[in-house]
Amino acid sequence: MSHHELDARRMLCPMPVIKTQNKIKELQDGDILDVICTDPGALSDIPAWARINGHEIVGHREVDDELIITVRVVI
Repeated sequence: MSHHELDARRMLCPMPVIKTQNKIKELQDGDILDVICTDPGALSDIPAWARINGHEIVGHREVDDELIITVRVVI
C-alpha cells in the first residue's frame, strides 16, 4: 500500500473526477490517493464516482480554500 497525491486545483467539473479516475487506474488495491481540489462540486462528485466504482472515501478536509478528498483504491 502506498500514498499518492493528485493536484486537481483550479479545475472545474468534470476534470477533478476524470483526473481521479485516470490516476486510480495506475494504482494498486489498498493504495491511498489524496485529491486536492478547489472546485466545491468535487466534494459530491468524487464520492459519487467512488461509490459507483467500488472505491472507498476515507475522508475529506478543507485547508486554506482547498478540499482534500482521500480515496482508498479497491480493485
